[in-house]
Amino acid sequence: MSEREVPEEFASTFQKVEPYPFEETDDLRRGPNLHDDLLPLLPLVGRWRGRGQGGYPGTEDFLYAQEIAFLHDGRPFLRYHARSWIIDPDGKPIRPAAQETGWWRVVKGEDPKRPEIEVLLSHPTGILDLYYGHVDGLQIEIATDAVVRSPQAKEVTAGKRLYGIVEGALMYAQELAAEGKPLSPHLSASLSRVAG
Repeated sequence: MSEREVPEEFASTFQKVEPYPFEETDDLRRGPNLHDDLLPLLPLVGRWRGRGQGGYPGTEDFLYAQEIAFLHDGRPFLRYHARSWIIDPDGKPIRPAAQETGWWRVVKGEDPKRPEIEVLLSHPTGILDLYYGHVDGLQIEIATDAVVRSPQAKEVTAGKRLYGIVEGALMYAQELAAEGKPLSPHLSASLSRVAG
């Protein structure tokens, strides 16, 4: 399409744009300052990698490796991304596994010693989760307030997660209610900080 064919009101949308100009970081030593509202989540900021184990009623147990990143750009939320892959007992990769992406933010709560948080997560399998919970020192407990799924997605109705920083490691346990089953243990992992 030539410039003459572009309606005047859209002409500016055809101009060259430089790369995104604002820094996002997983390293508290560089980039923008962490927003004050995120101080309760400060221990999470960084990149983490480690191993976990999973299972669910009616399925075989499995081992997995995972990378998680908590990044910020100075605004009052953390961007979160997690990806995992199935491994054998020796840690060799077998195949890609779950991914999720989303945002964590601190919201106003009644007890300043236990800040309340919202966590929004989306999964490539057609599921969106809204978690709500609280931070208690180095421990975070969240549970689903809503689960939305596409007609083709697996029936997931609830989830619960417990995160903690234990001796410098990010550890978590996750429960899941799916396919007519009640909340049941699903995943647990221990991740080491690799950046941040």
